[in-house]
Amino acid sequence: MQPKLKFLDRYLTLWIFLAMIVGVGLGNYFPNISQVTKSLSSGTTNIPLAIGLILMMYPSLAKVDYGLLTQVFKDKKVISISLFLNWIIGPVLMFVLAIIFLRDEPDYMIGLILIGLARCIAMVIVWNDLAKGNREYAALLVALNSVFQIVSYSFFVWLFINVLPKKLGLGSFTVSVPIYEVVESVLIYLGIPFLAGFLSRYFLIKRKGKEWYNRKFIPMISPITLYALLFTIVLMFSLKGDKILKLPMDVIKIAIPLVIYFVIMFFISFFINRFMKVPYDKNISIAFTATGNNFELAIAVSIAVFGIHSAQAFVGVIGPLVEVPVLILLVKVSLYFKHRYYK
Repeated sequence: MQPKLKFLDRYLTLWIFLAMIVGVGLGNYFPNISQVTKSLSSGTTNIPLAIGLILMMYPSLAKVDYGLLTQVFKDKKVISISLFLNWIIGPVLMFVLAIIFLRDEPDYMIGLILIGLARCIAMVIVWNDLAKGNREYAALLVALNSVFQIVSYSFFVWLFINVLPKKLGLGSFTVSVPIYEVVESVLIYLGIPFLAGFLSRYFLIKRKGKEWYNRKFIPMISPITLYALLFTIVLMFSLKGDKILKLPMDVIKIAIPLVIYFVIMFFISFFINRFMKVPYDKNISIAFTATGNNFELAIAVSIAVFGIHSAQAFVGVIGPLVEVPVLILLVKVSLYFKHRYYK
C-alpha cells in the first residue's frame, strides 16, 4: 500500500500560516508581550523559547538509529555521493542563490545560507517513504548527517558567511557571524537533543525493546517538533505586528530562491545518481536527503545568535512553509522518474 503523509505533516504549510496570523494577532491585542518575553529571559536567552527549541530538535534525533553508522562504509560509492551532494553541492548552491537574490539584504542572505548549511535529518524519512525509497539507507544517511552536522556546522558557517563573501569580492556589505556564538548554539540546540535522543534510544530499547520504541514511543514524541515550531513562530510573529504589511512581499522574496534550490538540488541529485547507476530506491534516499534541510537547526541558531525577531530567524520560518508543498510535488516527480528511467 502506498504510504500517505500524516495529517499534521500534510497541512504543515497551513499550520505555519495560522501560527503567523495568531502571533501577529497577539502582538496587536497584547502590545506588552515583548516586556513579558524579556521578563522570562536570562541574559540574552529566553528560557521558555530555549526549551521549545531543544524540544523541537529532540524527536528527530531520538528517531535516528546510530547503530547504522557501523554500516556507513559498506557502500562507499553511495556514501561518497551523498556526502558530496550534502556538504559541497547543497551549501554552495544555496550560497550562490542567496548572493543572487538577496545580496542587497544581507540579513536575509545570511538566513538563507544558514538553511543551506543545515542538512536534513527529519522529514527526509517521510519523503523517502512516499517516493518508495530505501528506508534503511535513508536512516543511515540521516544518522551520518546528524553526527557530521554537530562536528562541521560551526565551521561551515564561518567559511560561507565570514570568509567566502570577502574572498569572492562580495564584501561590499559587512557580513560577520560571531563563530563562538554559533558553536555555543550548536552545542546547546543540537548537542543537548542529540545526547538526549541517543540516551533515550539506548536505554528505552534496552528496557522495552526496539518494537515498542519504534511503534509506541516515537509516534508519541513526534508531534512535539511541530508544536515547538508553532510555539516559536507564534512568539516570533507576536513581536512583528508593526511590520505585517511588509511581511507578505518578504515571504515571496525569500520563497523564490528556496523553491529554485529544492528543484535544482533534487534534479542534480537524481541524475548524478542515475549516471552513477545507483538503484532507484537508494537514488531517492540520497536525493531527498540532499534536497531537504534542517530548518529547526537554522531557526535555533538564528534566534540564539541574532535574536527572536531577527530577519535571519524569519527566513528560517519561511523554509518549512515552502519546503512541504514543493517536496510533495517532487515526490510525484520521483515516482514518474521511476517509471521512465527504471524499468
